[in-house]
Amino acid sequence: MEFSSKLLEKAVNEISQLPGIGKRTALRLVLHLLKQPKEQTGFLTQALVAMREEIKFCESCHNISDTTICEICSNTNRNHQLVCVVEDIRDVMAIENTGQFKGVYHVLGGKISPIDGVGPSQLKIASLVEKVKSGKLSEVIFALSSTMEGDTTNFYIYKQIADSGIIISTIARGIAVGDELEYADEVTLGRSILQRLPFEKAIKNN
Repeated sequence: MEFSSKLLEKAVNEISQLPGIGKRTALRLVLHLLKQPKEQTGFLTQALVAMREEIKFCESCHNISDTTICEICSNTNRNHQLVCVVEDIRDVMAIENTGQFKGVYHVLGGKISPIDGVGPSQLKIASLVEKVKSGKLSEVIFALSSTMEGDTTNFYIYKQIADSGIIISTIARGIAVGDELEYADEVTLGRSILQRLPFEKAIKNN
């Protein structure tokens, strides 16, 4: 792809680094920005810089937040004894959109994947185990995607907390095997949360 401007080329190259965006799509986006008033591009730039510099991770659940404790964890109307374990913020958003879950979350920040070089120590597993050991939880719900990596992560955590005496459950397999939570429709995901199964039973069924 030939460019008439080095500045244009640099902008296209940077935007094409984003997931799912190739050079042609990046060029279309850059040309669109050039057609907009300068202040509009300035608003976008300011929003991105502010997000990158000021965004925080909740000290309780590790979700992305504007404050040290996110709105969900600081909500006294939520059931803080019920913790739903998810991979990342996209899963939190997907479950929240169902309106069926009234507990809080624990965001791992990924899944165990040796192929990708991701081990347990790189995820927020230790802090989850500490929460369980605190004796303040009544149930932990595994809501990771039904992939090999998700199942491996579930089982690893289960082995860490199995003797805690709390309820350990997993979302019902209304979500097809191999599917990511963020792509599930709200009704199916909501039912999967409500019709969750004891994790031990889920292991035996597999």
